[in-house]
Amino acid sequence: MGGCCCCFPSKPPRENPMHPAAEAEALLQQKPNHTPPRHQPPPAITKTDKSQDPVMRLKTGFQRFKTNLFDKHPKLFEPLKKDQSPKYMVFACADSRVCPTLTLGLHPGEAFTVRNVAGMVPAYQETRHCSIGSAIEFDVVVLKVEYIVVIGHSCCGGIRELLSLNDEGPNAYHFIEDWVKIGLDAKKKVQRENRLLPFDDQCTVLEKEAVNVSLRNLKSYPFVKDRMRKGTLHLIGARYDFVQGSFETWEP
Repeated sequence: MGGCCCCFPSKPPRENPMHPAAEAEALLQQKPNHTPPRHQPPPAITKTDKSQDPVMRLKTGFQRFKTNLFDKHPKLFEPLKKDQSPKYMVFACADSRVCPTLTLGLHPGEAFTVRNVAGMVPAYQETRHCSIGSAIEFDVVVLKVEYIVVIGHSCCGGIRELLSLNDEGPNAYHFIEDWVKIGLDAKKKVQRENRLLPFDDQCTVLEKEAVNVSLRNLKSYPFVKDRMRKGTLHLIGARYDFVQGSFETWEP
């Protein structure tokens, strides 16, 4: 991880005047289709022209962001030039249909986001998964986030791969099978308790159970365990359904 001056805070993060438990409860009680946040209106969503030059598409998108958001909200972006003090760490799937900052109305500086296949969190191991481990340590120890949120979602390809995985067969990919095996315990639980359900319905159940495995794995990190014991760090599980347009949360 680079030593960018915008990544490492130049001063200790401000303490939140709100009681952590009360704020966590507010998030847990969110209803689907909640009202937009006060800080800024959500950006307009327009259909992408697939025939547009790919580089020009990116430049056009940035110019729209700069004109409509960056230039119009200096009070939001000016403090971010000095440091960051996010309240949330968010684990979410890298699926192109899933965008947690947009879905949850989080503005820049509010959430440190890590995205990977199926949004999984491996258990603590010093010599493996250093990318995930370093992100968790950076957020918990350096940035001192108050909440870690793990979000699953509907129609997840990583979850479908996990459920259809032949545990004894050879790998068809270089990395995918070994990665999704992080959720093997969740797969076994779903197959044991929901074996009569159709495959797609089992996937829906597994989307939540895999989140629970990640939440349990988070507790294996010593610095996470320490902050949780002190009551300064809280875990939240969630699932976003982009078919039904719903978002649910729960406590581990």
